[in-house]
Amino acid sequence: MRMKVNLCHYEDDGKRWQEFVDRQIQSTYCHRWNWKQVIENSFGWPTYYLMAEDDSGVRGVLPIVWQRSWLFGSFLSSLPFLNAGGILAETDLAKQTLLSAAIDLSKSVQANHLELRHREDQELGLARKMNKVTVVLPVDADSEKMWKALDTKIRTKVRKSQSRGLSAEFGREEFLNDFYSVLSANMRDLGTPVYKIRFFHEILNAFPRDTYICRILHEGRTIAASFLCGYRDRIEAVWSSSLKDSLKLKPNMFLYWNLFCFAAQQGYRTFDFGRSTVDSGTHAFKMQWGSQTIPLHWEYWLPGGRALPEINPQNPKYGMAIRLWQKMPLMLTNRVGPHIARCLP
Repeated sequence: MRMKVNLCHYEDDGKRWQEFVDRQIQSTYCHRWNWKQVIENSFGWPTYYLMAEDDSGVRGVLPIVWQRSWLFGSFLSSLPFLNAGGILAETDLAKQTLLSAAIDLSKSVQANHLELRHREDQELGLARKMNKVTVVLPVDADSEKMWKALDTKIRTKVRKSQSRGLSAEFGREEFLNDFYSVLSANMRDLGTPVYKIRFFHEILNAFPRDTYICRILHEGRTIAASFLCGYRDRIEAVWSSSLKDSLKLKPNMFLYWNLFCFAAQQGYRTFDFGRSTVDSGTHAFKMQWGSQTIPLHWEYWLPGGRALPEINPQNPKYGMAIRLWQKMPLMLTNRVGPHIARCLP
């Protein structure tokens, strides 16, 4: 049967898109239709939601965002800001048709590269990076069972955090300012620009049943927080941070134990710690809970023999900028940072 690719814009397109995504075992929260409005409303970038169809109906989807700036150039991603969202297809023909359409789109806008973020190997024959992973942990509604499954050293660390007078609260919009204040301070300390707060507001509005914020309090002050996105039986801590001056209280141990318990109580069965660089300190922290590393497959179409893009903090060319950013006042980085962060993939 003849396969065609349509560019989706309208409510009816979105309904058929989401129905297809919900039927696929390999779909992720990043494939959901409402990310289109989140990205457009938050950053103003053009989105290209490609849907492959034949006479039987929808056979595949691919959400794409086009970012362009003098800082980092012009490129297409599926999906920037998130950890997945690449090609989702029922057949090899649909997969190849979507890839061809995405490459044609890349050529038409003269993009420097096309980046497809996958959780499984799609066998597309493209250049790839495998230096990013996600880490997952099964959770159980029986918190005592989860507790006993932890290593003795980890239980000791959690108990110490529980003795420091910390408390955990879960909510949504009412905790957004607290979450953002912790996130923006932590991002500054890491030397990374922060997104505008509107981005998180748009996510909460787009996915009201599946997004949550956890804040950790000490003496009435928020010292750690996490922004969670759920889909089906899996929930991901997409953005988590703690304040540098509170680390002696072990807020991260307290935060994640409470996240596990909350996730299970909400009916999720898998907790996703989110993206990490292989063998980094963050990766090691996530692995200590008895969790499993899942490699991420980021694949690239590169025109004219270009090298793989390296728009990341590990690139030495950004070293001086990162060190300068870490020394800037928080008020200034919060003002300038969102203009830079929107250009990052």
